[in-house]
Amino acid sequence: MRFKLRNSLLSKYLLIILSALVLLPLTFPFVSLLFFLSMQVMNSDIFDDYRYQNGAALEKRWHEEAKKLGGASAEVIDRALRRLQTAYPEAGMFWVDQSGTTRLQLPDNSSLPDVWSAAYTVQFMKERINGDPFTIVAFIGETRDEGFIVFEVPREMMQAPVQRVPDTAFIAGTLLILAGFLLISFFFFYRIRRRLVRLQTAMTGAPGRAIPDMIEVQNEDEIGRLEATFNEMVRKLDDSRVRESKEEALRRDLIAKLSHDLRTPLTTIRGHAFSLRNEELSDRGMESTLLIERKIDYLSRLIDNLFSYSLLSAGKYPYQPQEIEIVRTVRSLFAGWYPVFEQEGFTIELDLAETAVYWQVDPAWLERVLDNYVQNVLRHAKSGRYIGMQVTKERGGTIIITDHGPGMETESAEKGAGLGLSIISLMLKEMKLQSATDSKPGETIVRLSPKAGG
Repeated sequence: MRFKLRNSLLSKYLLIILSALVLLPLTFPFVSLLFFLSMQVMNSDIFDDYRYQNGAALEKRWHEEAKKLGGASAEVIDRALRRLQTAYPEAGMFWVDQSGTTRLQLPDNSSLPDVWSAAYTVQFMKERINGDPFTIVAFIGETRDEGFIVFEVPREMMQAPVQRVPDTAFIAGTLLILAGFLLISFFFFYRIRRRLVRLQTAMTGAPGRAIPDMIEVQNEDEIGRLEATFNEMVRKLDDSRVRESKEEALRRDLIAKLSHDLRTPLTTIRGHAFSLRNEELSDRGMESTLLIERKIDYLSRLIDNLFSYSLLSAGKYPYQPQEIEIVRTVRSLFAGWYPVFEQEGFTIELDLAETAVYWQVDPAWLERVLDNYVQNVLRHAKSGRYIGMQVTKERGGTIIITDHGPGMETESAEKGAGLGLSIISLMLKEMKLQSATDSKPGETIVRLSPKAGG
């Protein structure tokens, strides 16, 4: 079968894997851009404001503003700081005059002392070097005796907008994209499993149907080709079943016609053989006549078996089950065979249960089954000169037939085509009975009992 890569499940899964390998390295930039755009929409005033990011520019402007305030009064300096605070609302500002007194604070910062000592000033400078917040200290005017102004801004504000996004957000975004690929893989294999289960259900078939129904082919991939092959198999099985039914009907019809057509000449031959036996014949002629009659009887039984087998196979053999007492049935049947076995010199043993045992079967069918087994003892196990019949209550009632013949593995001169056993097998199956045979040289035991759950 030609392999089509475009419709292959393998190509589809490889596409998922390659997409993951290509897209996962782009996850971090994509997540960054996504968060940047979303936060820009939600808080555009912050993300449009890049004035805090350039520390050198901030420091340059702050020193320029400080120089401009040289010789200015306290009120002028306060107004300047308020103006600058409006320009940098995220920053903190304050100034200290020439006497070391803290003046205007924007916003108010209670941690600052009212008067700055030399020690505190040095400690403040040390803490602010490369620290957080980013701090700029500029002396007012050209000299260093007019005080200084301080600018403070959190270093977070100096980062690029995308850098302000927490690391957990990047991790969450990456995991979300990875979960998307896993979800795609899950649904990919889930669809495969669902289709395989559907195919398994179709192969199992509905109860009571020997051949399953066809299944709808949904795709042209590997499973689709398997479904198409399954449908082709079902179609061939249907065709085979139709041909088999036709051949079986033709065979049964042929057997029925042959059985009917052969009975008339057999009856004629039997009549002429009987007439010959009544004539004065030599010993050899009388022996030939008896042989002809035996063969006619054999052929007549064979025709009867063929006809019965044909009816049984077609389900047209009359079957009328009823509750029968098998102890009485076995006793009555054995009484009919007793003189025959006695004449042949058999040792006869009959052991019947003392209480009644009931089966739900057709009495005529059961009698035919037992007749066949008993007749087989007479024909194939005559050398043992023994037959025993027993009825027990075990397993819902069991009929046991025993002989001391050569065993079933030994060839018998009276062996036929096996139609009798085939008929018995079909009858036992219909009556929900089972047959178990133990055979060895010198003894054969046949047990008949109801099937479990039958």
